[in-house]
Amino acid sequence: MINIPSVKAGIAAVSRDCFPASLSVDRRKALVRAYEEKYEAGDIYECPICIIESEIHMVQALEDVKKAGCNALVVYLGNFGPEISETLLAKHFDGPVMFVAAAEESGDSLIQGRGDAYCGMLNASYNLKLRNVRAYIPEYPVGTAEECADMIHEFLPIARAVVGLSSLKIISFGPRPLNFLACNAPIKQLYNLGVEIEENSELDLFEAFNKHAEDPRIPDVVKDMEEELGEGNQKPQILSKLAQYELTLLDWVEEHKGYRKYAAIAGKCWPAFQTQFGFVPCYVNSRLTGRGIPVSCEVDIYGALSEFIGTCVSQDAVTLLDINNTVPADIYREEIQPKYNYTHKDTFMGFHCGNTSSKKLSFCAMKHQLIMARSLPEEVTQGTLEGDIAPGDITFFRLQSTADCKLRAYVAQGEVLPAATRSFGAIGIFAIPEMGRFYRHVLIEGNYPHHGAVAFGHYGRELFEVFKYLGVEPDALGFNQPRGMLYKTENPFG
Repeated sequence: MINIPSVKAGIAAVSRDCFPASLSVDRRKALVRAYEEKYEAGDIYECPICIIESEIHMVQALEDVKKAGCNALVVYLGNFGPEISETLLAKHFDGPVMFVAAAEESGDSLIQGRGDAYCGMLNASYNLKLRNVRAYIPEYPVGTAEECADMIHEFLPIARAVVGLSSLKIISFGPRPLNFLACNAPIKQLYNLGVEIEENSELDLFEAFNKHAEDPRIPDVVKDMEEELGEGNQKPQILSKLAQYELTLLDWVEEHKGYRKYAAIAGKCWPAFQTQFGFVPCYVNSRLTGRGIPVSCEVDIYGALSEFIGTCVSQDAVTLLDINNTVPADIYREEIQPKYNYTHKDTFMGFHCGNTSSKKLSFCAMKHQLIMARSLPEEVTQGTLEGDIAPGDITFFRLQSTADCKLRAYVAQGEVLPAATRSFGAIGIFAIPEMGRFYRHVLIEGNYPHHGAVAFGHYGRELFEVFKYLGVEPDALGFNQPRGMLYKTENPFG
C-alpha cells in the first residue's frame, strides 16, 4: 500500500535511582531479543542510552531516538522508574508513545532483582495525566519480555494511524449535494487532530480535468483498467475518460500535498458531476482507495478521514458504505437462518454505488449507475464498479465530529456473509452481533450519518485504541454491546 507511514518504535528503558540500573538494562535487552525473535527487527530501535534516571538522561534519549528516525516511542519501565523524567520524555517526543512495564522473573530474585514496575506504572499514569500527555497503555501493561514484545507489536498499527494523521491532508471538492446534510460536520476537529484540509470547488477540478485531455499517460492507465476488469469490462468506451480523471486526481494530490506526506480525498459525485464530466467517478475512486489513497463519496470529509485511519491500521484497502437496507425476510430464511447463528436484526446490507476496490469484491463488472440513471441520460452515468463484496471478517467504524465540535466514534466487528445480494452496486450482506440494538442506540442516538468505513478483517481492538488515543471520550465511543449489557438510552423493560 502507498500513502501510509511505516513505523519505527524506539525502546527507551527507565530506572529509578534507588533501584539497580542493571535491572532495567538487562530487561531491555531481553525485550529487544524477544521482539526480534518473533517479529521484524526493523520495527524497533533499542535506545543505547544506558538507562534514563534523570532529566539529563531524558534529553539524551530524546535526541538519540530522533536521530535514529523513530516516529514512535516505547517507554519501558524495567523497574519502578523515575516518574518525572519518563513522562517528560513522552511529553517532548513528537509522536505516539506507549508505556509498558516489566514483570518479575523468578521467586529466586525478589531481593536485589525485584523491580516494582507494577507500582511504577501507577505513578507513570498519574504523571501523564498531570502533564496532559496522551500515551497508549495496554489493557494489562505489565509482562515478561515475550509478553511486552507482543504488546509492542500490537501498538504498531495504532502508532501508524496516529503518525499518519499528523501528516495528512484531506482534499475536498465542492460542498455536499443538496438535501445531503447528513455528512456535514465542522472541520475544527480536523485541526485539533493535526490534519490539514484543502477545500476546492468542483469547477477547479473540472478545469484540471480538461487540461488532462490527450494526456500521453492515458493509454497506459486504460490498459491497466482493462487488465483489472477482465470480463467485467462492459463499458470500454468510457475507460479513456476515467483514466483522464484518475490522472487528474493523482496529479492534484502531488501538486497540492504541500509539506504533508499523505492525502485523502472527499469528492463530489452528483448531481452535476455526471452531466459535466460525462461519467460517474465510482470506479476511479475504487482504484485509488485500493492503492491506499482513500476517496470518499459525496464530499464526506470525516468518511475520508475514517477510511485513512482504517488503511493505516489494516495496511489494506478499505471502503465506505451506506448502512443501507434490511435483508429481505426470504433471503434471511433461505440463506442465513439455516447456516448462521444470527438473528434477522443482526443483518443488513451495506451498499455504495461502486467505490469498493475490485480486490474486495467476489466478482465485478463496469456498469452504469442505476439510481442516477433514473433521472439522467444513461450514457452520462457510466463508470460504476458493481459486484458483491467478498465474504469474510469486517470491522465497521467511523470517527465523526458532532455539530458542536465534539469527537465521536464507533467500532463494530462482524462479517460479510457468502450470500448473493440479488441487487446492484458494490454491496454485501453484513452480519454484526446485536446490530439492531447498536443501530438504534449508537448510530441513531449518536446522530451518525449513514456512511460507515469498512476494514476487511477484525481490527476492533486497534481502532478502539486509536480513537481513545485521539481523545474520544469514553461515553462518546460506541460499540456493539452484547446482549444483557444495556446502552444508556436502552429501555430496561424491553
